[in-house]
Amino acid sequence: MENNNNPEEKDYNISFFKPTTPLAKFNRNLIIGLFTVWAVAIFGFQILLRIVETPTPEKAYENYELVWDDVKSGNASVADKQVFIKSVLSVLGKITIDPNDRLFLSNSVNKLTLGLVPETEKNAFISKIVAFKNSDFDNPDYQELKNGLSIASAGYIGVSPNTLEAKLIPFELITANSKTIDSKAVESIMAKYLIHNQSFITDYYFLGFPFHYFYTAVFLLILFVGLCLYYCIATDIAMKKLGIVED
Repeated sequence: MENNNNPEEKDYNISFFKPTTPLAKFNRNLIIGLFTVWAVAIFGFQILLRIVETPTPEKAYENYELVWDDVKSGNASVADKQVFIKSVLSVLGKITIDPNDRLFLSNSVNKLTLGLVPETEKNAFISKIVAFKNSDFDNPDYQELKNGLSIASAGYIGVSPNTLEAKLIPFELITANSKTIDSKAVESIMAKYLIHNQSFITDYYFLGFPFHYFYTAVFLLILFVGLCLYYCIATDIAMKKLGIVED
């Protein structure tokens, strides 16, 4: 702090926004400039994505929409039910699905799959579900029970036993805790996982990556390192011009 009793005493208070030396002023302006570049590169790109994005449904959602009204009203044909189940299974196969969302969809799959089973085969099919549900991975019959339920289910929902849907459905049948369809929940969940915001930015590929992924995961890291390098070089040049030499 400045000593008023000694005019030769120097003030060593330092303020970033009120620099007192040419180097400090240069350093402030450089930092503000580089920070502006960094902020525009990050937040400007996110704003651009939001401006140009368009909600785009997956094929599974389009198929779901074609049959949903009939499924909801109870007037769906066998083919409609099969389309609906396969569309729902495409969501259930996603590793990011919320457990609560999974339960609503599993209940829907359970109800419609049981509705596709002829009455003469229903008891046997339910027995397969119960047997698999009561087994565990260490059970020597676990794989056989799963495969048996998978093959039986595949025939009812209209897929090959070797498909992902056939391998997935046994787990959804044992996850279900009711035979009901919550229409509002299903509509919300299907839109949540099958409609994505897309644009020319997300559809364009650069060096094998979607451009938005490459930009945020690779380019911004390179930019950050580049800004740090530029800061060091520019500071060294400014110090030499001002005649400041470090020992």
